[in-house]
Amino acid sequence: MQYCSPCPQIRSRRWNADGETTRRREPGPAVRAPTGPSATLTTAIYPPGRHRTDVTIESFETDGCLDGDDLTIAYIGGASRQWAPNLIRDLALSEFDGHVRLYDTNEEGARLNAEFGNWVQADEDATADWSYEAVGSLETALDGADVVILSTQYDPRETFVHDLSIPKEYGIYGAVSATIGPGGIFRAMRTIPVYRRFAAAIREHCPDAWVFNYTNPVHFVTRALYDEYPEINALGLCHEVLGTRWHLAMLAEEELGMDAERADVDVNVKGINHFTWVDEARCKGVDLWPLLEELKDGERGNRRFTWEDLADESVFTDNWQVTWELFRRFGVLPAAGDRHLVEYATSFVQGGQETLNHWGVKRTGADYRAKHWTPAESDQTTDVEAWLEGEKEFELEPSGEEFLDILEGLTGDGPYVTNVNLPNTGQISDLEQGPVVETNAVVRAGQVKPVAAGGFPRPVRSMIQGHIDTIETVVEAARDGDVDRAFQGFSIDPQVQTLTPDESRDLFGELVAAEADYLGNWNLEESDVLAGAETYPSA
Repeated sequence: MQYCSPCPQIRSRRWNADGETTRRREPGPAVRAPTGPSATLTTAIYPPGRHRTDVTIESFETDGCLDGDDLTIAYIGGASRQWAPNLIRDLALSEFDGHVRLYDTNEEGARLNAEFGNWVQADEDATADWSYEAVGSLETALDGADVVILSTQYDPRETFVHDLSIPKEYGIYGAVSATIGPGGIFRAMRTIPVYRRFAAAIREHCPDAWVFNYTNPVHFVTRALYDEYPEINALGLCHEVLGTRWHLAMLAEEELGMDAERADVDVNVKGINHFTWVDEARCKGVDLWPLLEELKDGERGNRRFTWEDLADESVFTDNWQVTWELFRRFGVLPAAGDRHLVEYATSFVQGGQETLNHWGVKRTGADYRAKHWTPAESDQTTDVEAWLEGEKEFELEPSGEEFLDILEGLTGDGPYVTNVNLPNTGQISDLEQGPVVETNAVVRAGQVKPVAAGGFPRPVRSMIQGHIDTIETVVEAARDGDVDRAFQGFSIDPQVQTLTPDESRDLFGELVAAEADYLGNWNLEESDVLAGAETYPSA
């Protein structure tokens, strides 16, 4: 990594040799250029006087760019039931060739995905040349890798279900419990020590690799990678902002009569993962802000629901009513699904199911998460065995994720602009530097550079900063397994703060007791907090 000059207003697609635009923002529609077989680049937008500050933003880069004709990818979490099958199909349709090593403690699952990957390569629609193998060690997978993908999860039947069900007994009705709140914090406590080991292994076996983290909680986990190996080139990826861009394209079609898709929508996005915000949005150069201001006060922005209304809806249906309410309150537009937003703006989960449903959100329950581990029973994960055995018709189609677009930028077919999670080096002007934040970044040959996104209205900044304090405290506590320090971060979470001091301690103790087998890197026996919790067995 090295320090570069301030990123200017990215508005046109002309770049000089130093990676800076050669002209300032101009009026009129956005300029686009294709970046790959199925993607269109639209650049970030910075209206005069709202976002720009004179800051020096650190870029994340390696010497030279990747060779797209001979890539070695290490997939850690190679038994993945969702991301790995998506990646395999995307790679088969890509312009890249190479080899993928799949590593997982679930060796059978990694071998299944390797079999599926090689099977997909035989499809008549495959355009690329990839081979797949399952390997038996982390070190073998990482050795000399150009790209590392991290996508892991413990068995939700032994972990995730507790993250949902135990806080509920204390009156905390988490909608997802994956990235913040009691459940999200315990997922982080299970995951951070493992990812510190991953970062140390990357430093030893492939120090210049580009690392793509899909594992939740993205902000905790990506921050832990940098905390262990500050020179790592790791990007935290999430599709929530892509969903917002898709929704804005839909609004442009339905309300303005435009022919629009996600790639036509430009946003200035900033925040932390699952709690990102937009203060500028355009579709094919048309300012969408007047439309949003109109819709927030109309029928579309003021719908209310009951349990019966939502009974047949998927838990992933996003009715945008939390989004509209937060937009009315603060004047900036949230850019994540409502089911995630309610866990950061926590008044929406007070009152349990009735309040949550009132705002159009359906809780992802423990039963749903338990089924997630068995693809044949899950609505979310991919049953590759059904394809391999001919029980389900297979069509080779792209996933819609942006991994390949980013990879194209890194190999020199760019630049490409998208939202990524990276340590704050000035891209968000009014948050401390160091914590992982989510903004747009420019991807070009061997480099990812965040763009200056500006700051927040004070109330929004206050909410975000509180969550950052929780994240940073837990990451710091994980360095030496300090349970009581982790409890400090746990206790300042807004959901936990609805409890009395004794209740918060007992909730913490009960979660530790339920998930102790996955918290082996934490010094449980030395914890004063656990000793004082009536719900912990040693009490």
